[in-house]
Amino acid sequence: MLSFTSDYIAGAHPVIMQRLLETNMENLSGYGTDKYCAQAKEKIKHVFRCPDGEVFFLVGGTQTNQVIISTMLAPYEGVIAAKTGHVSVHEAGAIEYSGHKVIELEEKDGKLAAEDIKKCIKDFYADDNHEHMVYPGMVYISFPTEYGTLYSKKELTEISNICRNYKIPLFIDGARLGYGLESKENELTPEEIAELCDVFYIGGTKVGALCGEAVVFPHHNTPKHFVTQIKQRGALLAKGRVLGIQFDTLFTDNLYFEISKHAIAMAEKLKEVFHKKGYTFFLESPTNQQFIILENEKMKELSKNVEFGFWEKYDDNHTVVRFATSWSTEESSIDQLEEYL
Repeated sequence: MLSFTSDYIAGAHPVIMQRLLETNMENLSGYGTDKYCAQAKEKIKHVFRCPDGEVFFLVGGTQTNQVIISTMLAPYEGVIAAKTGHVSVHEAGAIEYSGHKVIELEEKDGKLAAEDIKKCIKDFYADDNHEHMVYPGMVYISFPTEYGTLYSKKELTEISNICRNYKIPLFIDGARLGYGLESKENELTPEEIAELCDVFYIGGTKVGALCGEAVVFPHHNTPKHFVTQIKQRGALLAKGRVLGIQFDTLFTDNLYFEISKHAIAMAEKLKEVFHKKGYTFFLESPTNQQFIILENEKMKELSKNVEFGFWEKYDDNHTVVRFATSWSTEESSIDQLEEYL
């Protein structure tokens, strides 16, 4: 079976596996206090040009989103997110489970508009009953979004300005950050990502690592006793070395960006194949996720040989499906897909 189901279906990049093997018998301190975690943190701060920032390694994306949101919000606050945002749809209510409401807004191609965020906050404070309501305490966006789309520099700057005007943090979910930064349509540098938000994370799980995400507070604004709160929420790995070695490897010799660039190149080839074969795109993204409208019978036929992700029902006879490339996608797999199509 060919698989384009997601970008974390393979294990880990071979260089990471080799580094884990080479360091396997070293006796290292736990909970992220080892030398590899320290090296990785310095490399990340250098790449994102935030020397005063603080970096923490967590085990996975859902835990990371919940930990960041729940530690940065007061008990009476919620987080603004797109209706299609990961925290809104595909995290089993993890944010609500922590006691914080997800304040959903309409989106366009997965993106929030600055004016809609501003209106949401203004309308809240204009309501005489707002003390009986959940306060908007944070804005959450993904880069890239769930639809593989990107915020322009202008769009992100406008959202950042609104957050700073209202003194609420802007949180960027970077589960696929590498694929966003390496897209040909991306306008933002790593430094600008760090400057425009209050917290972001660098996805490892979907970009070459076995597991793990690197949380960055770029402006020396880490919540009080953050490590204690990570552990309290079950997201602190005792063998922190596993995460540190992986991120140290990813941020050595530009590996993180090189393997992300490969995924984008494969996505471009994938798009060419679907265009050549006359398929209709539900959304043609500039990153590694592509959304195709398939006739239901054709979908059943193709699924005998190819795995892809269900996205949503289009109509009674058609379904939107997702094809994702990654650091591990081989060109030969796309050639084989073309034959099946």
